Amino acid sequence: MDEKKNNLKSFLIFISVLTGISLSFWKIDFSIFSLFDYKSINIITDFIREFFPPNLEKEFVFGVLIASWETFAMSIVSTFFASFLGLLFAIPASNFQKGAPNFIRNSSRLILNTLRSIPELVWAALLIISAGLGPFSGTLALLLHTSGVLGRLMAEAIENVDKEPSKILFANGANGLQIFFYSTLPQLLPQFMSYILYRWENNIRVASVLGVVGAGGLGQMLNFNLSLFLMDKSCTVIVAMILLVLIVDVFSGCIRKGLTHR
Repeated sequence: MDEKKNNLKSFLIFISVLTGISLSFWKIDFSIFSLFDYKSINIITDFIREFFPPNLEKEFVFGVLIASWETFAMSIVSTFFASFLGLLFAIPASNFQKGAPNFIRNSSRLILNTLRSIPELVWAALLIISAGLGPFSGTLALLLHTSGVLGRLMAEAIENVDKEPSKILFANGANGLQIFFYSTLPQLLPQFMSYILYRWENNIRVASVLGVVGAGGLGQMLNFNLSLFLMDKSCTVIVAMILLVLIVDVFSGCIRKGLTHR
């Protein structure tokens, strides 16, 4: 009888998912074949042709390098501070301290959920009003969103850590802070570093497009040139974005390998 109920439940879930997917395709009028008709292909080909060759004027390339460094700096600073802020909220948001009031835990989780539920572009658009145009607003936007994501991941990791070493330390008179720094954190540090590196890789991509709302970096340069239909300059900026992301991915991969082989 239980097996029949489980089969019926699985069947209903499958039908619900299939219905949801079908309605989604219908709602957005999804038709991928329209991209491959003769007219669309010609339009796409002409549009791509306008990007080449990229603009390699020394003055412009120098400006692209400065914007690339600005984008890189935004990702580094935001990820660095978000790591500490996320951990600061992750500890009370987890059930690490059994005797801690539920109000503190629920409030911390609410803050983390609020921070990560608002996209970086929305944060940037809001912060530009108070902090003004430029990379500072973009950095704050990345910092706030990343803090929410890292804090949530760290809180779950803290809850799932092996509790046996902590119990031994507690039995020997260690307090909660000592247990965290001498038992919990050393166990979770490789996992935390993996989370931080992943978010850094993501932030370098997001930082590249935050300029759409005026938050500095390569995104702002790309938005400016595209708005003036300067396609050759836009191509140079896009190439710089791709190279910057590739460099960060390679560098992050090297750090991951170093952590794995320790």
